[in-house]
Amino acid sequence: MHSLIDTIRGSLCPVHKQGYLFVFIALVVTLILRGFWSPLGWIGLIITLWIAYFFRDPTRVTPQDVNLVISPADGKISQVTKALPPRGLDLPEEPMTRISIFMNVFDCHVNRSPAAGAIRKILYHKGVFLNAELDKASEENERMAYLLDTAGHGPMVFVQIAGFVARRIVSFVGEGQRLDAGERFGLIRFGSRLDVYLPDSVDVMVGIGQRAVAGETVLASFAEPETGHVFKAS
Repeated sequence: MHSLIDTIRGSLCPVHKQGYLFVFIALVVTLILRGFWSPLGWIGLIITLWIAYFFRDPTRVTPQDVNLVISPADGKISQVTKALPPRGLDLPEEPMTRISIFMNVFDCHVNRSPAAGAIRKILYHKGVFLNAELDKASEENERMAYLLDTAGHGPMVFVQIAGFVARRIVSFVGEGQRLDAGERFGLIRFGSRLDVYLPDSVDVMVGIGQRAVAGETVLASFAEPETGHVFKAS
């Protein structure tokens, strides 16, 4: 019996604390709806379970290699291109390699650092809420940009971009804070996109249309990966 309970617990995915309030509100609404008409209660329960699923925060096992760039988000690789880094981060006006990951409403929305390093600057831009898959969303949508000084590979930028459905970017970190690769740094509610800007010396290891897993999928490499990687669950 004890083993069965442990197995069930190990199979359940925890809900991130950012979702507690939304789950609670959904439960209250479900009880109210059930009081009016029981079928409405079942609809409310389904919505409540979906909200809990949306705010899930699974454990991920991240390769700890300073030469690797790890996906900061679950979702589909929607773009691999050259683009200027976001303005206001005091970076040279030179194109960088940009990898974009689009998250739909069914993807896990907890975001993780693509590499180890210290956050030099965080820049918030209030914008519109276009479809996050559009190229111009990088310039026009509401977004939060992070400039990360990595260990040995210079600056790296990752940007949370709110989409048509997403209306709230949440950050867990501050300027000067050090992050491990795969460490949680924020989330975006209900559909969005993550852009990662990398130096040209990087070797991209994903293609458009590929699915990425935050904290686990290797987006790019600065060198040939060595054998015997260290992995860390987070």
